[in-house]
Amino acid sequence: MLPQILKGKSKKVKGKNKKTNFLRVLTFTFCLLPFAFCLSCNTPPTDLRSFAPADTLVYLETNDLGKTLNALTESKAFQGAAKSKPDFSALAGMQTAIALTGFEASENQVTAENSVLNFKPRFVAIADTHTWNRYALQFTEEKLGEFVNQTYGGEVTLEAADRSGGKSFVWTTKDGRKVFAFVKDSKIFFSNDVTALEKSLTVSRGEADSLIKNESLAKMRETAKDALAFGYVSTDGIAQISNLAGVSTAVEATDDGDGRSFIARVLPQILRGSVREIFWTATRTEQGIEDKYAISLTPENSAVVKETLVPAALNQTNSAEFLSSDVFSATRYNLQNPQIAWRSLLLIAGKNADAMSAKIIIAFSGSLLEPYGVADAETFLSAVDSEIWTAAFDAEGEKSVAVVGVKDAETIKKSIAEINFKISGAKQENAEIWKSEDGTNAAVFIENKLVLGETESVLKCLQAKANGQNFTKNPVWKKFSETGAVAVTAGRDATEKVVDVLGERKTENAQMLTVFTTETRFNASGIERKTVSPFGLIGRILEQFDD
Repeated sequence: MLPQILKGKSKKVKGKNKKTNFLRVLTFTFCLLPFAFCLSCNTPPTDLRSFAPADTLVYLETNDLGKTLNALTESKAFQGAAKSKPDFSALAGMQTAIALTGFEASENQVTAENSVLNFKPRFVAIADTHTWNRYALQFTEEKLGEFVNQTYGGEVTLEAADRSGGKSFVWTTKDGRKVFAFVKDSKIFFSNDVTALEKSLTVSRGEADSLIKNESLAKMRETAKDALAFGYVSTDGIAQISNLAGVSTAVEATDDGDGRSFIARVLPQILRGSVREIFWTATRTEQGIEDKYAISLTPENSAVVKETLVPAALNQTNSAEFLSSDVFSATRYNLQNPQIAWRSLLLIAGKNADAMSAKIIIAFSGSLLEPYGVADAETFLSAVDSEIWTAAFDAEGEKSVAVVGVKDAETIKKSIAEINFKISGAKQENAEIWKSEDGTNAAVFIENKLVLGETESVLKCLQAKANGQNFTKNPVWKKFSETGAVAVTAGRDATEKVVDVLGERKTENAQMLTVFTTETRFNASGIERKTVSPFGLIGRILEQFDD
């Protein structure tokens, strides 16, 4: 638990080889680095961008670590699950940042037929402790050294030496890997790559450009000066992360080798051609932690989404009455013209892929709604109203449904291949129910609505409509009834790991499900996405520390 580590009571990890990754290191950066300084100097805030290389791919910072952690532990969700609230007053005003400068790929052979591709980020974490240098040195050698020893499975050796007016630290693991740190003027630089560390130190000496000169970052950062934390992904960062996303998505999407190859090749093309930069801010609100993502698209793509992914006038319908109040997650899409919106997304994908790949994307796009039993998405979307609901009854999303308003029932039926509508459906009150041949999927036309998806879930929707225990009785329904966003999602999430990292659960095996809401809009710059939850993205990062 983090409070134990903050008190110097962390337990040694023996015989356990933990793999490091970016999120765990980022967790360390946010949560451990500036700790353990009993006396603070009243020095002015430092602009940590001045230590990050100009070609940084991803940059994250928090100007007040204590305030950031308090925002999480003061939530009702945390206080309801934790034995006590940790005291982070000693961390007030501590500044921390991380600059990711590149990735290194490696392949580990698991069996003769299978291997695992690992991506190691090259980063440098920067902390201004705002205290005396001797405390920074003590912390680096003791607390930071202990963290490295635990993370890399023990038996880590340390070499320390004075150089360039500061002190360098090099930890070497038993398998030869190295971790680096440099302390000077009460500032700590920590990295898993000596080149990344040296780049940051070169910038700190004024011998190379820093992120200070990045005008778009400066403008967005100014609007986030009151935020708990701030993040930025550059255009080059988009390109490199797109490659990782392509491989990851391909592996999860299919076992077919050709399919994986296509996804891994084409998805990065689409992302690189569409997205320019990403900005993230985390802010505390009365409802929880609000994460805002501003995804800047290229001008051509921004013009397309602005004109085609437009919300319809917010008309209250009874579609939500066909979802039970206890669904695991629900999303409402509200579009002036779903078919045009669909076509615009295909247009963007096609324009940002090579010609042959664009043809393949269009050829197979019709099957993207197959989880709901839809074989032809284009035809389906041409025959439904502006409001489309999807919902999952389980965390894995295997039991899911879609609820749509019907404009043309016969056209809709033609788009659903698994169900034979030529035979009569089963009658249930004022509804007619059709099932697929194997019984796994069902479709119900009722009150000018279509409920479509996994059979058990469809029947639950009918029951919710009949007994009144539907989604409009859920507390998050207010968000759906008020917002004019193109897409709104509400769901539940298991977040007990956040409590484990920051404190201790009241009950050891208790599971904690919290509620989040997400809104998505499109504007002249691209995409705006806002999520509100008890712990936010910062909590997601902290969870990695419990692995």
